[in-house]
Amino acid sequence: MMEKTEQLTLLAQGIEKHFTIGSHRIEVLQGVDLTLRKGETVAIVGVSGTGKTTLLHILGTLDRPSSGILRHGSADVYAMNDTELSAYRNRTIGFVFQFHHLLPEFTAVENIMMPGLIAGLEREQLLHEAHAILARFNLDERGHHKIGELSGGERQRVALARALIMKPALLLADEPTGDLDGKTGDMVFELIREMSDIFSLSTVIVTHNLDHARQLNRCLSLSEGKLHE
Repeated sequence: MMEKTEQLTLLAQGIEKHFTIGSHRIEVLQGVDLTLRKGETVAIVGVSGTGKTTLLHILGTLDRPSSGILRHGSADVYAMNDTELSAYRNRTIGFVFQFHHLLPEFTAVENIMMPGLIAGLEREQLLHEAHAILARFNLDERGHHKIGELSGGERQRVALARALIMKPALLLADEPTGDLDGKTGDMVFELIREMSDIFSLSTVIVTHNLDHARQLNRCLSLSEGKLHE
């Protein structure tokens, strides 16, 4: 895996998101602004139901805002159509969720390779890189195991490896340690920090763990639809 050399700046301006249920309009995000520099790690905290996951999905182009601007570097990502956006997302953004969302019918290595296979990359090279990541994560002997044969911490490390296989510029993690015990959660969090540092990833982590949040470059709170330092 080679570190990307291009400078990444994520710029979100005036991000708003609302939902309409019947005659009721629910305002979730009400003008979120965020700038993220290359290699910067940012935590987003806040009580449940404030829209943290919604914001992360918008930053990662999994959802479109009701209004606002989002740029990844010079790319106006929401000017892309859905097909272009899907290809862009697969190529440049890595995701780690609270629940790993791995495919149980495939092995750990096959799950890690999946984004590259979807992108049409060469299988042998992907296989080599997947095994290299597993070795870095001390999982080289678990690569050919099905997901159901792995522990919770092993599954989350495989999910992180899958997020990194395309060498993304941006890593987004939604409660990545929320389903793990304290010791295992600390290990996964440290691994995310280590990978962010090694590969100069711009990283946003949504978390309820304030001890983890304080260890990142910045800690932001989402309340009343806006981010606060």
